[in-house]
Parts: sequence; C-alpha cells; structure tokens
Amino acid sequence: MKVVIGLAAASLFVAVAADPLRAEPLQSVEEVSTALGQCWTPPAGIRDSFVTLKFGFRGNGTLMGPPQPTAIRVTGDADQRKAFVAAATAALQNCMPMEFSPELAEEIAGNVFTLQFYSAD
Repeated sequence: MKVVIGLAAASLFVAVAADPLRAEPLQSVEEVSTALGQCWTPPAGIRDSFVTLKFGFRGNGTLMGPPQPTAIRVTGDADQRKAFVAAATAALQNCMPMEFSPELAEEIAGNVFTLQFYSAD
C-alpha cells in the first residue's frame, strides 16, 4: 500500500509502515502523510489503480470540506471505480480529526493538499 501527499509544489512519496498510531501531536507534513496512510485499506480485488484526492485542513485537525477527486485510474467497471473512490474518501474522512502541534496547525491550515491512494499491487 502506498500513499503520496503533496503540498503546493513540493510532494513526497511515502510507503506506509505498520507503525502504531502516534499518541502525541503530529509535528510535520511527513508525519501527517504517514498517519493518513495508516487509515487506508485498498478494496480487495482492484489492482493497478489509484485516485488522487484534493482537500484542506483546518488548524483543529478537521477537513475544510469533503475531499474532491482530481485524478482517477481504476481498472474494472464503473462499480469498481465508484467503490475505490468511495473507499479512499472514507479512509481520509475516518482519519479525522488529526492532532497537530500548534506550529504545524498554523503551517498547514487552509493549504490545499493532494493525496494519492493506490491499490495493493
């Protein structure tokens, strides 16, 4: 499983590890990416697929609105495509609220992020 989160022109690639969820506030965008990746479980039976979601955070760790798909490549039929996008959206929403350090909350609040959710290949 892989997720990619990007902010503005910078983006980073993260391979999700099986680290336990953090008890302390998140300190960096990299830590946010890892935490979001731990919320993602790709739907079974869908391979060679991804969806990119666009979203923003409030300083309190909640989403500014519903995530919006910006790029979708899902192998399979329309139902599989819909299921994959719904699973990615639900994973992001179910990961909320996140707990940010005061510095991180100030840095990322209101910025636009993109996050790519990949199938398990």
